[in-house]
Amino acid sequence: MLVLTLNCYPSTPMKVRPLEMENGTNLYEQVAHRIEGLISEGTLQTGDRIPSVRKMHQQMNVSISTVLEAYRLLEDRGLIAVRPQSGYFVRPGLLSHRDEPNPSAPPHRALQVDTSLAVRINRALREPNIIKLGAAVADPSLLPMATLNRLIGQTLRNDPERCHSYDVLPGCEPLRHEVARRLMEAGCSITPDQILITNGTTEALYLSLRAITKPGDTVAIESPSYYGLLEVIASLNLRALELPTHPRDGLCLDTLETALKKGSIAACALVSNFSNPLGTCMSDLHKKQLVTVLEKYNIPLVEDDIYGDLCFQGNRPKAIKAFDQKGLVLYCSSCSKTLSPGLRVGWLVAGQYQTQVEQLKLFTNMATATVNQLAIAAFLSNGGYERHLRQLRRAYYEQVMRMTQAICDYFPPETKVSRPSGGHVLWVELPAHFDALELHEQAYQHQISIAPGSMFSASGAYQNCFRLNCGLPWSDQLDQAMQTLGKLIKI
Repeated sequence: MLVLTLNCYPSTPMKVRPLEMENGTNLYEQVAHRIEGLISEGTLQTGDRIPSVRKMHQQMNVSISTVLEAYRLLEDRGLIAVRPQSGYFVRPGLLSHRDEPNPSAPPHRALQVDTSLAVRINRALREPNIIKLGAAVADPSLLPMATLNRLIGQTLRNDPERCHSYDVLPGCEPLRHEVARRLMEAGCSITPDQILITNGTTEALYLSLRAITKPGDTVAIESPSYYGLLEVIASLNLRALELPTHPRDGLCLDTLETALKKGSIAACALVSNFSNPLGTCMSDLHKKQLVTVLEKYNIPLVEDDIYGDLCFQGNRPKAIKAFDQKGLVLYCSSCSKTLSPGLRVGWLVAGQYQTQVEQLKLFTNMATATVNQLAIAAFLSNGGYERHLRQLRRAYYEQVMRMTQAICDYFPPETKVSRPSGGHVLWVELPAHFDALELHEQAYQHQISIAPGSMFSASGAYQNCFRLNCGLPWSDQLDQAMQTLGKLIKI
């Protein structure tokens, strides 16, 4: 018989009922189950520290490996988190009484895109005192700025002539090599010669759509959809056909195929993993089925996978590109959400459209800054990227949980909120009569920005929805901002 004594920080030590040995259950599962029970009962609460591995090993008279397995299991379940040099803590938890947003139901017609609202709202984000809950950006404190600055300095000192010269297409070979290596994690077998370096993901999206469409064409997209993609569609004088999208399963393939049968779709474009703003991450089966449908009608797909490295648990999800057999998927990504948005380093794998996108890149701006490429390549090659990702994923997870908890605490009970398994944005849905644009205007008077839902729709839908950025570390100021939003919503 084992007795579990938890020294909960900062509480005084407490004893719980004995842990009975059970047939058919591994010992580490019993340890995990007991701690999970203490969390669900409220004995251990959000932010409480649980005993160290060594202390738990001593208290329970079980091996250190047993305790480690139990803690890993609790981490996988999203119940505890390890903080470097601090120990294990109870994570903020999602409350079950907040439903997910409803699957979208956009109009069944292609539309011109109006980006004036997005331009106006983004202009307001330049003000320094605004609490930026409307822009999907990471706080600089979460990014490895010191390391990148050092690598930029080393690059300039070691190879000044190359850094101050035009780079040649398709970009610096060391970076293309590292990107190809990283893409193996996404299930893709890509050679460096198949990669084009771009000025961020936005340019990759622009080059892709320009290569595969002509003015007046229709592009099938998710609904809601990333407003940056809508801006690219508008700039190329294309029309957008919004398709129904489930907050967890993604794009409705039946509706897509119905549209493809009509022969009016020139291309498809979407965010494949932890989509912005809905947080959707398609299953591998769904991704494979999507590629099959597109190959059937020979329709290219522009895939934005900028959030793919930001999964909260488990392995990085595969890219849709991993299932591409005919080169119809144009894969776009960058380091803007993981390393540095300001360095403007992205990449594009264009498949059978590689020649067209390289020519367009040459005509548009010739090349991406050489020193930035080489600095990012050095960071990816030195082994620090995986360590940085582990810390960043934990930070984003905790921040998403904190924001979700604040929504549960401060927003009306009928509020619905997405449950992303990666990335750093939340999609909030309120009753149909609610006006998120009016909330944006009111919140702005309190130095808070949000992103109204109509920004993410060519049809101006989702006026009762808004997106929140979870890229900022939790603070009293952020908690107060969420309380303020809750009060404004109730007015």
